[in-house]
Amino acid sequence: MLTKRIIPCLDIKSGRTVKGVNFEGLRDAGDPVELARRYSEEGADELVFLDITATLEKRRTLVELVTRIAKEINIPFTVGGGIKTVDEIEELLKAGADKVSLNSSIVKNPQLINDASEAFGAQAIVAAVDAKRTDDRWNVFIKGGTEDTGMDAIEWMIETEQRGAGEILLTSMDRDGTKSGFDADLLSIVNSKLTIPVIASGGAGTIQHCIDAISIANADAVLAASIFHFKEIEIVDLKKSMANAGIPVRLD
Repeated sequence: MLTKRIIPCLDIKSGRTVKGVNFEGLRDAGDPVELARRYSEEGADELVFLDITATLEKRRTLVELVTRIAKEINIPFTVGGGIKTVDEIEELLKAGADKVSLNSSIVKNPQLINDASEAFGAQAIVAAVDAKRTDDRWNVFIKGGTEDTGMDAIEWMIETEQRGAGEILLTSMDRDGTKSGFDADLLSIVNSKLTIPVIASGGAGTIQHCIDAISIANADAVLAASIFHFKEIEIVDLKKSMANAGIPVRLD
């Protein structure tokens, strides 16, 4: 059985790690290179780096920072933020990223998924989806959560898999930073319709939240930020608790 993954997320703004609530009210959480090194040493399974204002500011992800982080860690590393072309993906992979996370760009140009998957393999392409409940469904938001596309999030994730995405990074905007638990309803529906791995993001506040996202909502991985950045939960303690709950995890 495949092990379930614990993935700290580095939201980057102006070269610093930040964290907010519902995509707003950002506060500083430290140096991303130091945090990346710490997480690699503490037993994180993977790391996600998101340049959260790259699309809004119409600039590219900080390639130099990606290079610095990649030199400090020995775990898989996903990079996202403002990536629009196959050439930019290639540059980031050469800089040390193992995967790229694509969000706004693939909503505007879905063919980028096909082209990138064909060029680098599905395993290198993560479709990031920021979803917010709107009436009786979830809508896809882009541009750092500032623009409602009106697209149905479930249908969009199905399409990304069909086009060649190898993984989904699913963030519940309603739960982001609230520490109230992952959106189990959303995760359960998505996992019932997709065959590729789904990373749960948005809402982690306790060890039990992480256990529930996997055991109840069938997530393949849990992603969190502030609970790790501010040492509210230690990765080793989370993994031990997950193992005790019967969830297969990598224990170093």
